[in-house]
Amino acid sequence: MTVRGRVQGVGFRATAARAAQRLPVAGFVRNAPDGSVEAEVEGDPDAVEAMLAVLREGPTAAVVTSAEVVDLEPSGEETDFRVTR
Repeated sequence: MTVRGRVQGVGFRATAARAAQRLPVAGFVRNAPDGSVEAEVEGDPDAVEAMLAVLREGPTAAVVTSAEVVDLEPSGEETDFRVTR
């Protein structure tokens, strides 16, 4: 998923990490050089959908203007959720 808007510097990645632990899902979230936030999420389909809903909303300080989802084949290699960059 790529999330655009005011999504960097507003606690977006920390919010994603807390949600990932609660759901639980695996994958990562990171800031992209263009100012967007990128995330890859895998796990139980219902948990993944719940995580995508969190990412579409973001924290209260964020302003999400678009969220693009691209389906990928699960790698099965992810066992935790990481915050990078």
